Amino acid sequence: MIIIGIDPGSRYCGYGLIEMEGRKVLAAGCDVIDVTKKKNLGDRLKALYENICGILEEYHPEMAAVESMFFHRQIKSIFTLGHARGVILLALAVKGVPIVEYSPREIKKSVVGNGNASKLQVRYMINQLYPLKEKPRRDDAYDALAIATCHYNRMKWMP
Repeated sequence: MIIIGIDPGSRYCGYGLIEMEGRKVLAAGCDVIDVTKKKNLGDRLKALYENICGILEEYHPEMAAVESMFFHRQIKSIFTLGHARGVILLALAVKGVPIVEYSPREIKKSVVGNGNASKLQVRYMINQLYPLKEKPRRDDAYDALAIATCHYNRMKWMP
């Protein structure tokens, strides 16, 4: 089974993949979709949709875990993030991939053991859990793999 974790973003969207057999992880990896070269929001959303669809077609995940919305002081940023999440959820629905959502606090608690963990602590734990061949430069990639790991941890304890 392959789980994809997605850390939504309208400029950088992290994705992480975990391949598992039973309750054992066979492989893991993560990267970032960078759509910052696109000038306007519409073009960035289109590129995000196309990239997500390409990843889904390449890896054929059986489950998607996506970070849920969180409250933010900058209203414009939260609306833009909402657009990006909508495009991501649409791509997953079109490809028939079931979706679960986790809050940032749930993800951090599952991976680090502390719901208030820093980005640095999440990065450290992901590096401890998985021997990544290439270390991503952006935290978005680590966050996405943490989201997939959160779902994997939940699945381990399901019958």
